[in-house]
Amino acid sequence: MTTFKLAYVPGATPAKWARTWGERVPEVPLTLVPVAAADAAGLLRARDADAALLRSPIDRDGLHAIPLYTETTVVVVPKDHLIAAADEVSTVDLADEVVLHPLDDTLEWPALPGRPAVSRPETTADAIELVAAGVGVLVVPQSLARLHHRRDLTYRPVGDAPQSSVALSWLEEETTDLMEQFIGIVRGRTVNSTRGRQQAPAERKRPERKPAERKPAAAKPARRGGGPPGKRRRRG
Repeated sequence: MTTFKLAYVPGATPAKWARTWGERVPEVPLTLVPVAAADAAGLLRARDADAALLRSPIDRDGLHAIPLYTETTVVVVPKDHLIAAADEVSTVDLADEVVLHPLDDTLEWPALPGRPAVSRPETTADAIELVAAGVGVLVVPQSLARLHHRRDLTYRPVGDAPQSSVALSWLEEETTDLMEQFIGIVRGRTVNSTRGRQQAPAERKRPERKPAERKPAAAKPARRGGGPPGKRRRRG
């Protein structure tokens, strides 16, 4: 049975597109495959997924990638932390904080703000636990802060921090009809759109009309008295 496998990294939310797929392509089940950010591109190259929602930076070797959106970057702190009183902070405001840097971090830092931790947590989930324990703070894309939400933690935007983008990616040589279908869904094309590989239904050919036969013009009656038209014959 033909299926379409979509891998997605933590924080990505493919549910809306999956629902649309189910409405438009009900004969082909769409399977959602959660994958770690570092493993997503390898999953595509191994052909264990037809497409993937990846985070930047992306190794584009052999892959197509369509940027979808860029996320706000936030700092996760305990609810009673001073940062929680602000609407937005900058990396300068983190100078005195221990900023945790998990091994699966997807942000490209030219230089990590704050003070480094003694060691790097294995995962973002581990770093969240350390924030809750008061060990330090964590800077992540907003979707990851939501994914690991806890009642004792909150987050605030970091205006000058690097940002993470999410893209739809697939193998260059695997732009199939089903892939085109999913690209159309992600880009918001309507079901009646003619873009992509779907061909518009053939129009019915109208029967050709034969040119009408011209009837010979009727002979005009001869004018009385002869002479050119419009002139009367003078009487002597």
